[in-house]
Amino acid sequence: HRDLHSFPTRRSSDLATMAIDVDHLLARPIFDPNRCSVGTHLLHSYPMIVVYVLLLFLPYRRLGWPWWIRVLAVGLVLHIITDWQDFYLWPH
Repeated sequence: HRDLHSFPTRRSSDLATMAIDVDHLLARPIFDPNRCSVGTHLLHSYPMIVVYVLLLFLPYRRLGWPWWIRVLAVGLVLHIITDWQDFYLWPH
């Protein structure tokens, strides 16, 4: 049985998955329509994407980790997919 009271509110989980955009503040210029953030920014780098994907498949129950970390991992992976498609699938 999952303790739903330990799960962050929807708003805080949404903010956590969008917080990876803080790395855009380290780039110059902060926004460049001709630059894909995937692979460019620190938290959008390929090693970090590997971490986000690995977080999807870890055995949380065996590790004793809270189950909602997987929910955040799903949000992070969807964030990366959204950033990728924003650049490659839409004209800029």
